[in-house]
Amino acid sequence: MLLSSRTPRVAALLAAGASLALVAAAAPAEPLGIGDRLFPHLGNPGYDVTDYDISFTYHGDNNKPLDAVTRINARATAALERINLDFSHGTVRSVTVNGAPARYATKGEDLVVTPATAVMPGQPLKIDVRHTSDPRPGKKEIGWLRTKDGLAMANQADAAHRVFPSNDHPSDKAYFTFRVTAPKEYTAVANGLPVAKNGLPAANTRQGGATQWVYRTAHPMATELAQVSIGRSAVLHQKGPDGLPVRDVVPAKDVKALKPWLKKTPGQIAWMEGKVGNYPFENYGLLIAHASTGFELETQTLSLFERDLFTRSAYPKWYVESIMVHELAHQWFGDSVSPRTWSDLWLNEGHATWYESLYAQEKGERPMVKRMRAAYRASDAMRADGGPPAAPKKPTSDGKISIFRPVVYDGSALVLYALRQEIGADAFQRLERTWLATHRDSTATTADFVKLASQLAGRDLSGFFDAWLYGKKTPPMPGHPDWKSDPVSKH
Repeated sequence: MLLSSRTPRVAALLAAGASLALVAAAAPAEPLGIGDRLFPHLGNPGYDVTDYDISFTYHGDNNKPLDAVTRINARATAALERINLDFSHGTVRSVTVNGAPARYATKGEDLVVTPATAVMPGQPLKIDVRHTSDPRPGKKEIGWLRTKDGLAMANQADAAHRVFPSNDHPSDKAYFTFRVTAPKEYTAVANGLPVAKNGLPAANTRQGGATQWVYRTAHPMATELAQVSIGRSAVLHQKGPDGLPVRDVVPAKDVKALKPWLKKTPGQIAWMEGKVGNYPFENYGLLIAHASTGFELETQTLSLFERDLFTRSAYPKWYVESIMVHELAHQWFGDSVSPRTWSDLWLNEGHATWYESLYAQEKGERPMVKRMRAAYRASDAMRADGGPPAAPKKPTSDGKISIFRPVVYDGSALVLYALRQEIGADAFQRLERTWLATHRDSTATTADFVKLASQLAGRDLSGFFDAWLYGKKTPPMPGHPDWKSDPVSKH
């Protein structure tokens, strides 16, 4: 995610002492979590999701709930008499577990399911939930994003459970299939590739005045990265490096104005591949939505952008292109290699900001050193406001998205700049490529990054990282002893 400067800008994570013990059926339903420091009640213990199959029926009105069915295939990792799913902002109509009807209740942001028979460790777990999915705004998290002509998704951070029942935490990645039925005048697009049926590439079934569209991911995905677009859209196709399919989804009336920007994507992909290695997914493209969000978002294989970024002449060309690269870089950093906890967010945003800045330097003559020096001056203030890069402050009453403070962008890119100064450009480039190759299609932590950096540098860098990632004050910048941070205001 990139908060716009144009606006006021599993299965393995458990908190110490958390238990996967059998839940007593007689006890009141309660929300659970896997102990994430920032979002303790999101994610759920006791199972590991392998895949989701989600059906939506859109009736042509983005003020009315969609009819939906979410099918979850998982494997139990503990004995479970109850199964918690993250789900809110919709109505549940029925639940089955392994084919048998199950009781259910809602508590907090959890859907608490009591199966007819307890589930044992290692047992397959098939959960079907019939529900509605409500696009109308409620809490400050988004989920469904209402556009001028339909809907799109904006599920970061941890807002996917406002759209569909899930284990809504990036530590539990899974494969996804989306089946979207919409009136014939609409086009539906989702993550991944269209599933061919009866010779039709994506519009698989036509019934009366409606069309069903089916898409499937070829790589596992975090729930926060799910994307479904329904609108009066044009879908444009081009080729990227080595024939990579590039698919862009734009408002049909804006095709002519947007095409010059879309044509830049193949070259940007080639530029990123030259820095960090092969693109990690089956396709890529831009989803340009006619909506006002205040951010751009790296949904997997189909990054979400505001239409105004490309249509307002006030934004310089180099700026728009660098923002495009920011979300593209996330396909490697954040999507392919996802954070195991939300405190590892700096690895996503720091890297995306790094490559955004590097692109602006190489293509727009905007020296990175000037941006990094400015970030250094503001770094102590950023840490005071948002916490250190790897220990961000908890979300505020403004909602979960409030964890996206300046310290996770320029403040975290500054850590990478300091690291390159410390170990040298060649070792830094080896680290970037090795990091992505080692953790592709998986999750990783800050500790994993520190360990790998130390191995490749041939020396223990834990002291360096402790100071840069967890210190309240910004350490001296290697190679720039004259750089100073501005005093932090007491107000």
